Amino acid sequence: MVKYMCAAAVVAPGWLLIQRLVSGSHPIDVLRRLWRRPVPIAALALVVLFTGMAIVQTASPHVLTALERQPGGGWWRCGTALLVQTSGWVQLLFNLAALIVVAPASVRVFGTPRMLVAFVVSGVAAQAVSMYAGWSSTGGGDSVAICGLVGALSVWYLLRRRELARWILLLVPAAGVVLCTVTNNHGVGVLAGCLLGAIYAFPVAGHARDSARVTDHGVVTA
Repeated sequence: MVKYMCAAAVVAPGWLLIQRLVSGSHPIDVLRRLWRRPVPIAALALVVLFTGMAIVQTASPHVLTALERQPGGGWWRCGTALLVQTSGWVQLLFNLAALIVVAPASVRVFGTPRMLVAFVVSGVAAQAVSMYAGWSSTGGGDSVAICGLVGALSVWYLLRRRELARWILLLVPAAGVVLCTVTNNHGVGVLAGCLLGAIYAFPVAGHARDSARVTDHGVVTA
């Protein structure tokens, strides 16, 4: 029950935030705005990669055991475990749908390099804690990395915007803390993303301002 409540505390504010970022009123409108030109190539590449991996693991189930987390497995499994979904078709479809929404929003806000850093760091950190701290020694999936992107977007928005409604986004890091207390690796992904979002919220001296700003018409890429 705690896991599902925390999932709602990440998904619901995350969806509201993405609607705000693109000024979308309903799912089709949000998707159209997220994937408008210029198409976020890095997000498209991730969607193609994980769609391809879904097909591969379905056709060749042995790929799961070759890439997932395993007790005593090589360190490299902290990365490869992101590529396979070990909980069946529900996980496959949910994670792919989430990636289609969250990845392009993250590219438009952070730019390609920062989005990829948040995705990889959050995902690998969560897989590493699962494997080496014994939270869940077997398994895999990219939902931990997607949670990292939601965490990064939420904290970035909290620190950059002023309207009162943004405070609902505090549910995201709060959910990350609760998930960690029950040794769920999604909490690590969320909190790693939140940390990066806080870093991204403040421009580095000598660099241009953030790669995106939010106006009444949605995200404007610099």
